[in-house]
Amino acid sequence: MDFRSFALAGALALAACATSAQEMRGVTKTEIKIGQTMPYSGPVSAFSMLGKSEVAYFQMINEKGGINGRKVNLISYDDGYVPPKTVEQTRKLVEQDEVALIFSTIGTAHNTATAKYLQTKKVPQLFIGSGASKFDDIANYPMTIMGIQGSFRYEARIYTRYALSKNSNAKFAILAQNDDFGRDYIAGVRDVLGADFEKRAVVAPYEFTDPTIDSQITNLKATGADVLIGAVTPKFAAQMIRRVYELGWKPQFFLANVSIWISSVMEPAGVEKGIGIMSSAYVKDPMDPAWKDDAGLKAFLEFMKKYMPGQDFRDQNFVNGYNSAMVMEAVLRACGDDLSTENIMKQAQAIKDMELPMLLPGIKVSTGPNDHMPVKQMQMMRFDGKQWVRFGDVQTGR
Repeated sequence: MDFRSFALAGALALAACATSAQEMRGVTKTEIKIGQTMPYSGPVSAFSMLGKSEVAYFQMINEKGGINGRKVNLISYDDGYVPPKTVEQTRKLVEQDEVALIFSTIGTAHNTATAKYLQTKKVPQLFIGSGASKFDDIANYPMTIMGIQGSFRYEARIYTRYALSKNSNAKFAILAQNDDFGRDYIAGVRDVLGADFEKRAVVAPYEFTDPTIDSQITNLKATGADVLIGAVTPKFAAQMIRRVYELGWKPQFFLANVSIWISSVMEPAGVEKGIGIMSSAYVKDPMDPAWKDDAGLKAFLEFMKKYMPGQDFRDQNFVNGYNSAMVMEAVLRACGDDLSTENIMKQAQAIKDMELPMLLPGIKVSTGPNDHMPVKQMQMMRFDGKQWVRFGDVQTGR
């Protein structure tokens, strides 16, 4: 099922059971208010491109007439990537702005900090900016649906399996942010190594407020590890690449998908220093010549040219924001005139094999009442000094 088919089918099915707009939070006859927080400032401000592209996407939708006659008002606040600030801004969105739902807020710790509050207020927490597998635990996060991105834990499993296929006796070194984001990658490696994890893996944690991770890299190299996995955000990814290169260390090097951006990671680190690093892909890279005639890429580039002028389209954060907003649009269209919390959640849990123009072929978006992980597949890729080059088949981390 493609994006348009899903949206049209849902809208037609629900047209007959419309609910009065006055009974629906954040909804009037002319507007749908949704909200999010983004790190427009702080240590991971590189992720702010997600919010900027999502705001721009709904500007485009509104210029085309909106969704079922309503304009989408995406209210996007800065939280500086500080969980208490995320809570404060989320409460403002719910209690003052009265949004219908929270969409694409960035950060594992940040979405964790607001989840119980949003459940209490019966506010959907949709397509969050986190691939942490904990959010697929329906019992604890019934109103939370993971983002349009690969699962961190699945990603780590894929890296570990690949590393073992090249060296069955490999020893693993993991640099991990000291929160649920980093711990998910550690769990993925543990899933594959099993009882051998303690003997074959060493972990060096860091805090996202740390100025540098140089000492952690030096200590990890000293372990003699053959494989290095970076569960890091962009600032630390660039530092990591530089330090590994300076030390002359040449492990199999895997970098978290959230930190693969050429403009904000690879170039600041020095592209020659990143040659051979591996990661995973689930979206189309605008720089990949395989897509030069692709209709989906052409539409994305037109969107960037008109609504994000002057921005670096090579930054795949823009692609991720574009994809997430497209799925959010589809859910709102499928709701028809019934934008109650119950129906929003129903439609968000009823996505079946949705194909997005900027997802890789073979990767589809699906959800269900017992499945809050929309994207389950990825493909490996390697940096060649200029761009990321995909290899192998699309695979799942299950």
